[in-house]
Amino acid sequence: MQRGKFLTIEGTEGVGKSTNLAFVRDWLASKGLEVIVTREPGGTPLAEEIRSLLLSKRAEAVDETAELLLVFAARAQHLAQVIKPALARGAWVLSDRFTDATYAYQGGGRGLSKSIIEQLEQLVQGDLRPDLTLILDIDVQLGLDRARQRGELDRFESETVSFFEQVRAAYRQRALAAPKRYALVDAGQPLSKVQADIDSLLTRLLA
Repeated sequence: MQRGKFLTIEGTEGVGKSTNLAFVRDWLASKGLEVIVTREPGGTPLAEEIRSLLLSKRAEAVDETAELLLVFAARAQHLAQVIKPALARGAWVLSDRFTDATYAYQGGGRGLSKSIIEQLEQLVQGDLRPDLTLILDIDVQLGLDRARQRGELDRFESETVSFFEQVRAAYRQRALAAPKRYALVDAGQPLSKVQADIDSLLTRLLA
């Protein structure tokens, strides 16, 4: 059986990931494909518990290395229980964030060593990488304004503008370094234009 494709959607806060994730899901399903929609951190009961630990605000300062290890612990469980089995049976997996978020948030935002993230990536994933990563890109302040309209902010959403500028820069750097795997989508456009751009990218991938 042919292996399924692995697609991920990335971006800073307020870029419209949820809306466009639903668009991609429906687009793929309309082509008769089995689509598994999941998210990181999370995707399994254990990984969702780790997500809760990561996102909850707390009085105790969270050590950056502890945060990084929790992210990869959730990812290891997610890969074993959801992503790898689905791909093996030919399903397409669509994930709201994956390891590029770790390079952007823990690497770019927190300033952790890229080489340490690479070592953990190899340990947890082996050679598995997404077939296509859509990076929804938007002005940081505009995205944060959108995020605040959704309600109370979690621990990550409460970070500073400068933190998110570093996250955005890390995403853009990854997109420019490997244009065959990444597509940088201007999420500041009207939604219809954003989704027209995504439609073109998916059409190319399916071809």
